[in-house]
Amino acid sequence: MTRNISSFKAAVLALAFAALPFGASADPQADYMEFCADCHEANRLGAQGPALIPESLKRMRGPKIEAVIRDGRVATQMPGYAEDLSDERIAELAAYLKTPLEVVPPWGEEQIMASRVLDEDYAPVDRPVWSSDPMNITLVVETGDHHVSVLDGDTFEVLDRFATPFAVHGGPKFTPDGKFVFIMSRDGWVQKYDIYALKQVGRIRAGLNSRNIAMSGDGKWLAVANYLPNTLTILSTDDLSVVEVHDVIGKDGTPSRVSAVYQAPPRESFVLALKDVPEIWEVSYSKTPDLNIFAGGFTHDWRIEGPTPQETDFPIRRITTPDFLDDFFFDQSYEHVMGASRKGEDGLVIDLVIGQKAADLDLPGMPHLGSGITWAYGDTTVMATPHLKEGVVSVIDMQSWETIKRVKTEGPGFFMRSHKNSPYVWADVFFGPNKDAMHIIDKQSLEIVKTLRPVPDATVAHVEFTKDGSHALVSVWEDDGEVLVYDAKTLEIVKRLPMRKPSGKYNVWNKITFEEGTSH
Repeated sequence: MTRNISSFKAAVLALAFAALPFGASADPQADYMEFCADCHEANRLGAQGPALIPESLKRMRGPKIEAVIRDGRVATQMPGYAEDLSDERIAELAAYLKTPLEVVPPWGEEQIMASRVLDEDYAPVDRPVWSSDPMNITLVVETGDHHVSVLDGDTFEVLDRFATPFAVHGGPKFTPDGKFVFIMSRDGWVQKYDIYALKQVGRIRAGLNSRNIAMSGDGKWLAVANYLPNTLTILSTDDLSVVEVHDVIGKDGTPSRVSAVYQAPPRESFVLALKDVPEIWEVSYSKTPDLNIFAGGFTHDWRIEGPTPQETDFPIRRITTPDFLDDFFFDQSYEHVMGASRKGEDGLVIDLVIGQKAADLDLPGMPHLGSGITWAYGDTTVMATPHLKEGVVSVIDMQSWETIKRVKTEGPGFFMRSHKNSPYVWADVFFGPNKDAMHIIDKQSLEIVKTLRPVPDATVAHVEFTKDGSHALVSVWEDDGEVLVYDAKTLEIVKRLPMRKPSGKYNVWNKITFEEGTSH
């Protein structure tokens, strides 16, 4: 929102509002056009300001939206309108912003490419402009003022701090050489940043409301999962150009949002969870796909099927599932998908080779499988996941698919992390009164051996390890927050880095190698 409107628009609106007293009711659409449209566009889809639609405002329910309209946002161009709008008009405007768009405008290849901006002052470099270990760089997403800090993983010096699109969502994705990183916002903006040069390369809006991105194993393609419109956008990582835009429509003709997309490197494919139809999609990015690997020999599945077939270099395989899957986790072979059901009461395992359910999972309490991690446990491998509605961590044997333990915690959690060189799992308590707790779980005894409370009453969440696992970085998830650097053996704080509401932290090596204990 902004006070800076064109003189013509100001003159027209001045006539409309000349007789309107401060306390009177007003048409919220008219208030939107006067106070918001210049930054957020008349269609509410955003410009220099973010989109103001329900999909983008999901985490700002009720009074929070009204507070931003009334008081503005610190350290942004968003002013407050307490002097211009009565409480009644602010409430009406907030309610208007929470109503769905009557018409979703087209957002295909033409519109996406029109949004692309490549920085004219960017010049690639052959080697880093800094002397740190390129594989031990860690990015910290600071949601308080929409920036990312680039950390040296050895000294924890901040090498750069750059602006991101509004409301980054989902983990950044690194190219296999660790040189470039791609960052996505809820409004569908994808940003390319050169870590070696410490420069932004460019941005493109791949969707109007998006969930997450996935990088192909060869680093050539970026898949963008969209809620609005119902599409999967595939970009070239080289120049951010659009390669394809797939309409996401179920076998029965139902359009669907994409809940999540991840890469399956051994299969040379992306795997999608769909929000509105009971299907998962596997999209091949191999130029010469091996049908036996990609579809388990079931070549009739390996086609563009459904009501809207299209020519493609990224063929789609559709797998019908017994339930809607909002999120999922792969086993080490990438032959099985562990999915959480929408009911939040259980889960299931889909065998990607045969395209059928292989097992049920005992996962009550809405598991957050996107934060699941694995490690060696005796003669098997286990996967552990926090739960969003119950204070437990479920530990599952990935051979039998049985839950071997439910570790009681002090409340529902959101993130878990470990490292192959660490004997511990770190699990936060993101929700509820004990949000300041961080549990340390022994990977062999499956017992909580220590609970850290570094900042009383603050949200302490999300852990990332350095490349060698010697240090663990923990977020104090507050606007006036910090990143705490722990010695991973002694569990003592060795450094504090002030940050603006730091959320996720992402180490280059851990992410590009799919290090044990890292969510994928």
